[in-house]
Amino acid sequence: MAHFFAPCPRGLETLLADELKTAGARETRGVPGGVAFTGDWASCYRANLHSRLATRILWRIAEAPYGREEDIYRLAFSQPWETHFDVACTFRVQTTAQRSPLKSVDFVTLRVKDALCDRFRRQCGERPDVDTRAPDVRVQVFLTARECALYLDTSGAPLWQRGLRHANVGAPLKENLAAGILRLSGWRPGTPLVDPMCGSGTFLLEAACMALSRPPGLERTRFGFEALKTYQREVWQSIRHEALGAVQETRFLKLWASDKDKSAVRATRQNLRAAGLEGAAEVTERDFFDLAAPAETGILIANPPYGERMGELDRLAEDYPKMSQVLKRQFPGWRAFFLTADTRFPRLLRLKPSRKIPLMNGPLECRLYEIALVAGSNR
Repeated sequence: MAHFFAPCPRGLETLLADELKTAGARETRGVPGGVAFTGDWASCYRANLHSRLATRILWRIAEAPYGREEDIYRLAFSQPWETHFDVACTFRVQTTAQRSPLKSVDFVTLRVKDALCDRFRRQCGERPDVDTRAPDVRVQVFLTARECALYLDTSGAPLWQRGLRHANVGAPLKENLAAGILRLSGWRPGTPLVDPMCGSGTFLLEAACMALSRPPGLERTRFGFEALKTYQREVWQSIRHEALGAVQETRFLKLWASDKDKSAVRATRQNLRAAGLEGAAEVTERDFFDLAAPAETGILIANPPYGERMGELDRLAEDYPKMSQVLKRQFPGWRAFFLTADTRFPRLLRLKPSRKIPLMNGPLECRLYEIALVAGSNR
């Protein structure tokens, strides 16, 4: 059994642990920002292909205490890198630190790179080349206050890069966070879903792929594990073939999206078309204040702008109460979910949330507010 770690957006750790178990992960342990687990290579491949919530799947190859940079160099030099990947592969080292006493993370990165190259020179007579943009192999160093862990990235490009979103508007939500919000909302395929501020259509794309059993990694041309010497081609091909066989034909999925921005509507339609999902959803150009519920019950989910597209804070103070009137009048019986970094949102909306779920959207500390909508006031 190998040891792995799957980072994810903070707030999704419990959901990710459950998801990894379905891929065959064992001994899952959630920590802030990810889930540690053990498993065989088949479970690693399944996690890379099927995980909608993980950012990467990292294979832990070493862990030891350290006091200074040279301790980390010795740990890295002692690893049998030549048994993990070929000297012809390019590589990159990245370092992440939490409460590390060392002064320079960049220097740690340099020392691990030196150690890896020195090890290859001693064992193979030559060293691999560095490629910081598109390496064959990615080495991840993680430092806590006292421990150093070395990982090999089995994913390559981040797993939230599904290869489905070709057109973007503004700062789009990462796909794994969008998938996590859909899971937190309790949405299930067949439940009417409305996104009234669709942007690039991320919620729509994720929901459609969930409903049609399309694995998020299906469109990727290559994973990081394919460059490692542990790569089991037949196992991977069998897992991918099984996943392909489960994908359903595109059909209308009770998904509705709209935006008042023409470019957002255009981008969402383009992304659906490129993904082969054009018939799965209805996308219209519409202002939030002109919304009407397409069904008696369902889930409304949105990532409202907090100053960018709807104006500054004073303008938002005017718009939020108007939004609440639309929700109460047009969506009684629905549940609404709003992701925002604006802590004034519930007060300005004048609707009391039934849940407040802390989530990190990149560096932004956000809240996912759930509001059960009834006719009249929620207060």
